[in-house]
Amino acid sequence: MDQLRSVAIYARISSDPSGQALGVARQLEDCRKLAAERGWGVAEEYVDNDVSAYSGKTRPSYQRMVADIEQGRRDGVVVYNLDRLTRRPVELEQFAEICERAGVRQLATVTADVDLGTDDGMFMARIFAAFAAKESARKSERLRRKARQNAEAGKPGGGANRPFGYEPDKLTVNPVEAELIRQAMRRVLAGESVRSVAVWMDTQGVPTSTGAEWRTPTLRAILLSPRIAGLRSHLGEVVGPAIWDGIITLEERQQLLNVFAAKVATGRRTPRSYLLSGMLRCGKCGGRLFSSARQLERRYVCLSGPDHGGCGGITVTAPPVEEWIAAAVLYRLDTPQMGDTLTGRRADDARHSELLEQLTCAQAKMAELASMWADGDISRPEWKAAREPLEHRIKTIDRQLSQITGSTALEGIVGHGQELRTRWEGMNLQRQAAIVAAVLDHAVITPAVKKGGKFDPNRIEPVWTL
Repeated sequence: MDQLRSVAIYARISSDPSGQALGVARQLEDCRKLAAERGWGVAEEYVDNDVSAYSGKTRPSYQRMVADIEQGRRDGVVVYNLDRLTRRPVELEQFAEICERAGVRQLATVTADVDLGTDDGMFMARIFAAFAAKESARKSERLRRKARQNAEAGKPGGGANRPFGYEPDKLTVNPVEAELIRQAMRRVLAGESVRSVAVWMDTQGVPTSTGAEWRTPTLRAILLSPRIAGLRSHLGEVVGPAIWDGIITLEERQQLLNVFAAKVATGRRTPRSYLLSGMLRCGKCGGRLFSSARQLERRYVCLSGPDHGGCGGITVTAPPVEEWIAAAVLYRLDTPQMGDTLTGRRADDARHSELLEQLTCAQAKMAELASMWADGDISRPEWKAAREPLEHRIKTIDRQLSQITGSTALEGIVGHGQELRTRWEGMNLQRQAAIVAAVLDHAVITPAVKKGGKFDPNRIEPVWTL
């Protein structure tokens, strides 16, 4: 047997949940022993830990080894078993072609040797690769089926990171993080942007579950996750109730979905710079007033022209209008009428709760139907015939839910006007605007009686939503 002087040792394991690389360590130990027994010189060890050879994903160390073989730097390869090198027949053919061009014939494994330069050697290698590919396909199917069954049973999924709001067991609610989620939910439902709430979350001293700072996509994903409402999803689809407790209610989850859907529909993404943007109307033409700075003065202006359609006849300085409206909103929150209105809104939410109960029931039937088909109790045509009316039912309920406005935007602020007044200056603009929008539909700014004089509060005609 040839005395090889520049052998490559390759080790790989598909999954390493512990992160300790014990699997590849054992492979390397056996490969070193084999090379030593044959008197081969090992030039380098190439390791791909926690990387599949069946999925087709890039394996950095494997690619580097192949490049070294192509450039004539390696004269042999040692692996623990052929399926560590590849589980894809097409990749085996590519590897064999590269080795042939480079003059590398020896591929040694702990269990057998393969001479890539002979027909018999390639025949055996192809058989090994075909069996490895078949076993990988079977394993993948078993894992997919198991994941689906776990999801339908409401059990938590895999993954090393714990979900924010829950302990490492993924079942027990973390009370501190759960309260942050609820506060974030209430602020978003009240109209505050996710970006603004993420900034606030970052100031609370509680990092994400990975220890990172809060970012808008991270918070959005948590708020949209079925998990925090006690629901189990699989491949992006809610399959039924989970075995853990929810942090928010199903009603609150649906309201969050409605808010995010509305934001997508309106396409509003520009950060707010004026408190009353979009809430003021011209007292002459009824058009919307736009924020418009002139030098150091902030103003709201009725703009004429085809892009805005206003008359151009109203201009008002921003600070006094914003201060008057803010004071009026905070005062109104403490009036008895607001408490009565909130009670009425809660009564209207009874229909919302009823629809959510119907939705949960339909989703549970969908999960039961999927389980019956997976266990072979019903045929595919039977499964399809029963699934279609259930899907139609779920879509109808979703549409009805999206048309219901709950009282959540008012929760936590009605009756707390005095308290909010003491904290108003410390709030960010998004939070202030959300509180105003919960009470004020819009305000009409009438023409000034006397130009150039002191601002007259009588020019403001508020139109309250409540």
